[in-house]
Amino acid sequence: MANFQRIKGFADLFSPESDVFSFLENTARNVFSRYGYEELRTPLLEHTEIFTRGIGTETDIVQKEMYTFEDKGGRMLTMRPEATAGVMRAYIESSRYAKESVSKFFTYGPMFRYERPQKGRMRQFHQLNCECLGASEPLADAEVILMLMRFLNEAGLKNLVLEVNSLGCRQCRPLYKEKLHEFLLGLDTDQLCEDCRRRMETNPLRVLDCKVPGCKALIDKAPQILEHNCPECKAHFGIVRDILDAAGLPYVLNPRLVRGLDYYNRTTFEVVSTSIGSQGSVAGGGRYDGLIADLGGPDTPGIGFACGMERLAMILADSGAWQLPESVDFFLAVLDEQALQKGMLLAQHLREAGRRGEVSFAVRSLKSQMRQASKAGAAKCLLLGGNEMAMGVVTVKDMETGEQQTAPMNAILDFV
Repeated sequence: MANFQRIKGFADLFSPESDVFSFLENTARNVFSRYGYEELRTPLLEHTEIFTRGIGTETDIVQKEMYTFEDKGGRMLTMRPEATAGVMRAYIESSRYAKESVSKFFTYGPMFRYERPQKGRMRQFHQLNCECLGASEPLADAEVILMLMRFLNEAGLKNLVLEVNSLGCRQCRPLYKEKLHEFLLGLDTDQLCEDCRRRMETNPLRVLDCKVPGCKALIDKAPQILEHNCPECKAHFGIVRDILDAAGLPYVLNPRLVRGLDYYNRTTFEVVSTSIGSQGSVAGGGRYDGLIADLGGPDTPGIGFACGMERLAMILADSGAWQLPESVDFFLAVLDEQALQKGMLLAQHLREAGRRGEVSFAVRSLKSQMRQASKAGAAKCLLLGGNEMAMGVVTVKDMETGEQQTAPMNAILDFV
């Protein structure tokens, strides 16, 4: 028999790991719907140009990390490395902009990037995304940030720091990029990493995003983008901060926060965990006015964020606070052959009434079935054999106390 193994950087998620993901998805659906967001599911495969035009050719994602291939029709396709560009494509293709002034979408699912696998960061990873399209007002920025933090709070995540910044707009940011480029030219560029030496010529703003300690130290005195925001951008960001302050939401102003994608402008934000080490970012996003127009749609403003579900799940698991959201109500142990079919139908009756449980498919020793009931975490073990069937009862054993009692078969719901 061939010994097939999973591909490096890809994971199999069994329970309870998969249960954490389901919990996060359900919590997100509950919270996001309260803010008027509807679920959108987009394909895993898109035309490569959607990402090269949307994300930016100078990003690490496009240059190093995309899973791209030519299909049998000669088309260049890419497994989605992030969700926003695909959502924009769906928004444009469906002409949602002609049907409503503001569209709000959330989506979740697997993304793919070829990078070195590490804790909380795999080649197939999962994201929760939200996109608010059509609203240019700073109140939309504030609502998106408040919604993100509400989701993280209701998911039970602790030790999180919200960082915010403003990247300016297409009018004021080019002037800042010139100032930053002048500053970088004055450095000893031999001390910069290879990526930063390339970025300082192609997109100097990306140098601020470098995580290499030596580069971070060299650019510590670089001009700050907030100081070069135009009056309109300053006013926009000021209102965002005023609302966060009034809502009592703490945050840190981080003038070095630029995010890793070229399409961001004005408000940008990131949520960092203080409990999982240097790779602590668990969520982030920002405004991307102009992205829809760059992808061939109308000039529509937008803002959104993404959450890395692997890291959220890791924080929940490490906190010790995570428990399965539901217990198993029963395990039905079958004591002899004549009770097999009746046991299956009785279990079906309980499930149709909303109870959660399992039933034995074969007659095995009582000890073996009790072990299975214990492993399943069942609150009650139901024992059904010929004697019980003759009397029209079920023996009910409390798995915590060990106490047993008989219950009428037609009233078993009252005992489970």
